[in-house]
Amino acid sequence: MQKITKEVYLKWYEDMLFWRKFEDKLAAVYIQQKVRGFLHLYNGQEAVLAGALHAMDLTKDKMITAYRNHVQPIGMGEDPRRVMAELYGKVTGTSKGMGGSMHIFSKEFRFYGGHGIVGGQIPLGAGIAFGDKYHGVDGVTLCCFGDGAARQGSLHETFNLAMLWNLPVVFVCENNGYAMGTSVERTANHTEIWKLGLGYNMPCGPVDGMNPIKVAEAFDEAIQRARRGDGPTFLELKTYRYRGHSMSDAQHYRTKDEVEEYKKIDPITQVKDIILEKKYASEDDIKVIDKRVKDLVAECEKFAEESPYPEPQQLYDMVYEQEDYPFIKHKI
Repeated sequence: MQKITKEVYLKWYEDMLFWRKFEDKLAAVYIQQKVRGFLHLYNGQEAVLAGALHAMDLTKDKMITAYRNHVQPIGMGEDPRRVMAELYGKVTGTSKGMGGSMHIFSKEFRFYGGHGIVGGQIPLGAGIAFGDKYHGVDGVTLCCFGDGAARQGSLHETFNLAMLWNLPVVFVCENNGYAMGTSVERTANHTEIWKLGLGYNMPCGPVDGMNPIKVAEAFDEAIQRARRGDGPTFLELKTYRYRGHSMSDAQHYRTKDEVEEYKKIDPITQVKDIILEKKYASEDDIKVIDKRVKDLVAECEKFAEESPYPEPQQLYDMVYEQEDYPFIKHKI
């Protein structure tokens, strides 16, 4: 793994702060009904993505996740303005406004969604890894899902085949404690989700998902294992979301005091404290970064606001059609 240097800490701080502020802006425009449908925000879980990206090779590794998926493609290289525009339903979005909040997608940067079906991306992630192995591509797929999806039967089917076929995939449970609104303790008679890997002899373990250093170390080991042909790993990232499951979540299942306790170990604050303690930057330097983040978020909002909506004809252009399909004959 690349050494965690001064530059890495500064990048982590700026990236994670931007992701946080990007999501905060989406929450604000959602209330104004400029973004519609469901909206699932990543606030609090940024260390998972920051650590993962540090361990990945972004020239060939891939990622697939659930519908809390706005900032991952940005981290992998996608233009944040296009991501914001996609949420607005604008034609300049990553899927020309046809995917929206829950289905961000970027083939160019190897980000394969954004999936609305709980656990639906788990077999797909193994399938992407199968494709890489079949075609001899030296890439590793990170397949991310939440603690709620860990209870889906598709996980067990996928784990079995991934081990049988020795696929280059890292399964990542971002355990933020509550799925949609049900505590982990109420969904199974065990709370250590990572132990599900033991039934398949899959290397597995828990990770402090609020600390990007611990995350990066765990991902590096898992990715290197997959890349050298030693098969899958299952990591349970113990993290926490500060906002509700979605914007419509009243959060009756937890107290405000609990949320405030977790904010004491906020990943952005942890990294900022290290930067200041090691004198990697001064308070004035931090203010410059903060201003740069604020300006970029404003630029994303302006781009999305000013972009046009798709023309109605696009509905027909986005449907796959194979004219020479052998079992369909057009009426004359």
